[in-house]
Order: sequence, then C-alpha cells, then structure tokens
Amino acid sequence: MTPSRRARARLACAGVALSLVAGACSGTRLLTYPTVRVEAADGSGSELGVSTEYGVVFLGRRVRSGEIDVTVWYGDGPSIEASVVEPVGGDLYTAPMEIVVPSVGIEFRDPPPDAELVLIGRRGRAQWQEGVELVRLPEVDGALLAVPDALAGDATAQTGAGLYVRDEDEDHVLRLYGLVSGRVRLGSGPEAREYLTVVGPQDLWRLAAHHREHTRGRRWTYREDVVP
Repeated sequence: MTPSRRARARLACAGVALSLVAGACSGTRLLTYPTVRVEAADGSGSELGVSTEYGVVFLGRRVRSGEIDVTVWYGDGPSIEASVVEPVGGDLYTAPMEIVVPSVGIEFRDPPPDAELVLIGRRGRAQWQEGVELVRLPEVDGALLAVPDALAGDATAQTGAGLYVRDEDEDHVLRLYGLVSGRVRLGSGPEAREYLTVVGPQDLWRLAAHHREHTRGRRWTYREDVVP
C-alpha cells in the first residue's frame, strides 16, 4: 500500500463527499453507517462488509488478497481508505484501517425467538434495510433467512450485507449477528423454497481473536465527528 494510492483514494472521494455535504444539515455528521464496500485496487471485484468493534469484516467472495480500497460512509458522506486484505480464518477476511471508522458490536449469542432482526445493505450511495426472521430447519446446520423483498433477484450483489439484532433496551442500537453469504434452494417442484444463507457468530469469533492479537500497540488516528 503506497502513499500515492492513499492520496488517489482520498482525492477520488472528494467530489462525491463535497456534493453530499452541501445538502446535509449540521446534525448529520453524528450519524454512522457500519456498512462498507471493499474493492480490489485493480477494480477486479468488490463486495459489501461491515465495520465492527473488532475491525472491518467481509467474506472474500470477490476480494481475497492484495491492496484494496474500503469505502466507509459517515454522516457527511463517503470516505475511501486504502488498505490490504488480511485472512481471519473460517472464510472471513479483514482490512486494517488507519482511522477509527463507524462500527457496531457483535452479538455472539443466538437471539431469542421474539428478537427483532434487521438486514442492512447498500446499492451505490443508497442504504437499504428490511426486517427479517431467522429460519431454522432440521435438515440444515445453521440459520437461514427467507428472501426479503429488498433482495428479490439481487442476493448475489448483496453478499456481505449485515444481519443485525436490535437491542432489547435501546431501539436505536444494533449488534451484528452475521453476514449474508448467498442463497440456497431447498425442496423440488412447487414446494421448493429459496433462502439466504448466513455466516454467523460461530465464525465471527475469529475476527475478535484476530483483532486482539494484531492491535496491541497500534496507534489510531481519530475523527472528531466519530469519536467523542
């Protein structure tokens, strides 16, 4: 990762960021968006990810190695940060960031049956979200999701979208439960159903372990509008 790449990434973002700031009210700078987009530096592939308290996490379906650009959305618009891919294990990947970015906590426990779950992704500049329910079937090891309207015909493009559990006590607080990893079709004929597959807490713990091992002694650069 060279200084010139980082400079080009920041300059490429400047025009977009300024256009969004021009129409933003003063309070929007306090809003945070944990969805990120990871793109190979050579433009060969991109996918969604989530910025968590343990770092950026994504599935490596289209980007698995080398230099990357990570687009992070703040209340005043996007910022592009140059980084490199680091494998975490269990088909998870991360990317070290030199600034503190908007992030969410991770929920490592299965939510109760009545928990409210929210799926959040992004298409271009627009973020979308939709309430969903976990589906558990005896013939499947792990959680599934019924395909929501927001992903009808678009599940592949939203690989890496985050599945969140809403905090029982604070409605505005979300915790990451998993990442959309694809879709599966079960059954045959008219009884066949499609579901979204999810990489969940059983794999996300690897990110926490990786973070603790690799951030000892690291210095952070802070943004005043993100860190109090």
